[in-house]
Amino acid sequence: MQAYVYKSLRKPDTYLYLRKQDDFSMLPPAVREPLGELVFVLEFALTANRRLARADPAVVLANLQAHGFHLQFPPTVLDPMVDG
Repeated sequence: MQAYVYKSLRKPDTYLYLRKQDDFSMLPPAVREPLGELVFVLEFALTANRRLARADPAVVLANLQAHGFHLQFPPTVLDPMVDG
């Protein structure tokens, strides 16, 4: 699956992965609004075996398939998209 990554200019070290490029329609307003302006930074082929710097690729892939997006927060912020 192709993944499209955007950086939040309002929230440091916060990234949004999308299943479809520039398709923010599936984001609830409560998720979208706090992110502020988003800047496209990367497109890549995501597989469950691909290494990611700060995210579990299986979790990212599952969130993209189920919700159409995945949020990656700084290491000090708990990720609400992962059951803990």
